[in-house]
Order: sequence, then C-alpha cells, then structure tokens
Amino acid sequence: MSYRLQSVSNSNLTLPLFFSSTIFHPSHFSSRAWRCGDTFSLNARTQMEEHDFSKVTVTADPQSLENKISAIRSAGPSKLQVIADFDATLTRYWISGSRGQSSHGLLKQGNPEYDAKRHALFEYYHPLEFSPHIPIEEKTKLMEEWWGKTHALLVEGGLTYDAIKTSVANASIAFREGVVELFEFLEERGIPVLIFSAGLADIIEEVLRQKVHKSFKNIKIVSNRMIFNEDGCLVSFKGKIIHTLNKNEHALDMAAPLHDHLGETNGPIDDNSSVKTRTNVLLLGDHIGDLGMSDGLNYDIRISVGFLNDNIENNLDSYSKAFDIVYLVSYINSSFPLMYEWSPTRPLH
Repeated sequence: MSYRLQSVSNSNLTLPLFFSSTIFHPSHFSSRAWRCGDTFSLNARTQMEEHDFSKVTVTADPQSLENKISAIRSAGPSKLQVIADFDATLTRYWISGSRGQSSHGLLKQGNPEYDAKRHALFEYYHPLEFSPHIPIEEKTKLMEEWWGKTHALLVEGGLTYDAIKTSVANASIAFREGVVELFEFLEERGIPVLIFSAGLADIIEEVLRQKVHKSFKNIKIVSNRMIFNEDGCLVSFKGKIIHTLNKNEHALDMAAPLHDHLGETNGPIDDNSSVKTRTNVLLLGDHIGDLGMSDGLNYDIRISVGFLNDNIENNLDSYSKAFDIVYLVSYINSSFPLMYEWSPTRPLH
C-alpha cells in the first residue's frame, strides 16, 4: 500500500495540529506531495534509505483532514477539547538513543522484592495485552487482573510518596519538545486538556512538578489515583481501575483537576458536564487503542493524531487507516533514525 506524505510550509504554524498562532483563523495551511513523488512504498527499504523521511507526517485522506481542520476552526475554541495519552505521546519514546521510561515503569518502591514481583507480572501479562489471539472480553479481564495485582503489591510493599519523588528524579523520562508550550497555548485560550493514562496519576503529577515546575488550570488527569495516609504511605487506590482497554471519557468522574494537587488556588475552568459539551476533539495517542479515549463523548468532529514510535514498516498501514494523521517518531534501525520531535512552534519542512 502507498501513502501520501504531507508537509506543512507555513512558518507561522503552531499546534495543536495545523492551527495558526491566532487559533481558528484562516491560515496558509497547504499540503503537498513529498519531493520523492506523490506516493511512496515502505516495502522497499532501499527506497526509504535514499530519502530523509524525518519531519514528515502521513495521512491517508488529506482532503478529509483539511475539512476537519476548517470545521474546528470555524466552531471556535469554546467547542474544542484535547484528549491525550501520556506515555510515549506527551513524553518521548526515545531519549538519547534509548527507550524512555513510562510513568508506571519508572517506579521503584524502595523494596527490591516487590519491584521484582511487579516486574514478573509485567513479563507475564504484557505479551497477553498485545496478543491478537485473545478476545477483547477475555483480554479486558486479564488487564483488570494485572492492574489489580500490581496495585495490591504497591500497597503491600509499603510504597511511600517519597519513593515516588525519588523514582521520578532518577527516571529517564522527558516531555516531547513543545509540549509545555502547547499546554500554555491551550490554557491561554481556555481549552481543556484531558490526559488519559493507565498509569498512576500521582506519578504523572510528580513528573509535571519536577520537569515543568508549574501547573495548568485547564488540565485534568484521568488515571489511577493513590490514597496516602498522614505518614505518606500508600493505603489504597481511589475508584475503579483504569487500564489500557478502558481509559475513556466514561472515567471522567475519577479525574481531578491537576491544580488541586499542585497547590493552585484558581478554580477549574470546566466541570465534567461542560467538558462533555465540547464536541470537537483533538486526540493524541501512540496506540490504535488510544482512539477509544473519546468513547463516551458524543463528538461532532475528531482529529486523531497517532505517534508511530517504532516498527514503522509493520505498523504504518494500520496506523494510517486508524488515525487522521500519523507522525513518524522512530528508529527503523540504528543507522537510519526517524526522530522527528513534535513541536507546536516549529513547522514541518
């Protein structure tokens, strides 16, 4: 199968997506075929190696994408919300040539026995999560089982909030270039951001605290939230388990505004009911399953952006069918990096 490569030539372009710096106003968005021709095939590695495909995006239906962008601009910022996955979407998949850590994977309990037990669960359940042979109903039960056992080990092993702080400080985790600017851009315009994660809300907040050093009143984190006692020891988890197969807007009641936990005093810009009236969605994810994050929302228009972090040759076909636009963010091999880091203030060339 072949795909059209899209390049954006407007030097004033800022994210989200192709919105101009004066968001939703007419822009000079244009799409053109990449210089190597109207289409390209990923079946021939030699063809790929003849061209630098970094800083490009792939879309299967350019006209549909342009129509969606135009409609969202026309509706204005009051109708828009951003829904984003956290790990390997807002954060970098590659850091200095090595895999970055996830919000769950970076955690060290300070108890090697329990760290090892959690790793053993990962070794057992992770292959099941991606198995194409397990029906979705059965796989959902397995994910609930995995998360439940992991949470129990964190409580039993005596996790403390100090251990979370230390884990984040020592972790190989970083936001993609431009994410902070994007958050600021959206906050200025009153556009809410829902970060959906099957990880741990407390760790995500600590990552923001240590890496960004500020909070955003428009951000809510929909993830598994811990409950600590007065001594800072984990005693339980709040609400139902959020795992990789059920992170969607049905879980909004579990979300707390980020600023509530980072010490901000301003009230939330949106309660859950008003968020649900924002029927235009910009969805950011790195797995096809992340498209389910908008389940439960009766949206009018959704632009879905897929970050294809690895294994481009095998995954581009399915990603280009599933997402409106795909960013290539990967190593095909050590000598041919496709490492375009998304930036809201830098054009694609």
